[in-house]
Amino acid sequence: MPGIGRTRLVAAVSTGLLCAALAGCGHDGAATAGASTASATTLASGPPTSASASLPEPTPSASDAPTPTPTPADEPATTTSPDEPIAADASGAAALWGKRYSGTASISVDIYDYCTTDGSRRRADSQTYSMNSTLDLSRPKTGGDETESNPFSMLFAAGDPSQAGAVSFWSSAVSTTSSQDLAGNPRDPHLLLSYWDIEWSDGDMNARLTDPHTQQAVALNLLNWPSPVVACRSDLGRMPGGYPHALASGTTFAGRLDGSTASLSAEGSSTDGQVAFRFEFDGTAS
Repeated sequence: MPGIGRTRLVAAVSTGLLCAALAGCGHDGAATAGASTASATTLASGPPTSASASLPEPTPSASDAPTPTPTPADEPATTTSPDEPIAADASGAAALWGKRYSGTASISVDIYDYCTTDGSRRRADSQTYSMNSTLDLSRPKTGGDETESNPFSMLFAAGDPSQAGAVSFWSSAVSTTSSQDLAGNPRDPHLLLSYWDIEWSDGDMNARLTDPHTQQAVALNLLNWPSPVVACRSDLGRMPGGYPHALASGTTFAGRLDGSTASLSAEGSSTDGQVAFRFEFDGTAS
């Protein structure tokens, strides 16, 4: 899928869940607050395509400096041949395969910490951004003997990876080589990872993040936010390059989506409980 290429990114969350490298890029957009990055792991995905790479062994440390979030330009090739017949699609969603919607997302982020005297969770700050965003749809991905069960594969990216508040949604991804998860279990050579459950009918979309795949160290659904160098000491500065927070199960993305326009809203939080977000995205198909 088209976009600006960037490389080597690492997803890290507070429970030490993941750290894996992935090809990535960012989208043009302006934020009103500090810089940040997002991360994921190296995977093979559906068209449009431009590259393919191997999934390296993840490291369990959550302290490694993250690198930019993945975007459509570096999404590697699918195993499906362009000459292969398209399976029957009762919903008509196949007409959306290959569509790219460009527009703006208005993003609100709430930041939480545990810096109270009794250690309870509190809202420490709120920020609002307007970011250039893209939504790319493609045919469902296939890995090994499995095919994504969604009517289309989805990749959404809001903002540039260097921006605080940047968001990435991946509905699925396919690894390209055997490796190991954080528990030492081997990965399948062509493992299909499904993140979202997407329903679409007559222009109405209702999608829910069902598995962030943090246990497999392949978190691709992220919100980028700079964390303090020392917890509860914002006066000592923020972590250089920001900190990618894996999004939790239950994050939603819903609204109207047809062959010409997209008008969608999203809401969710991170697995570490430190950030919550919501946004409205309006885009036009190109």
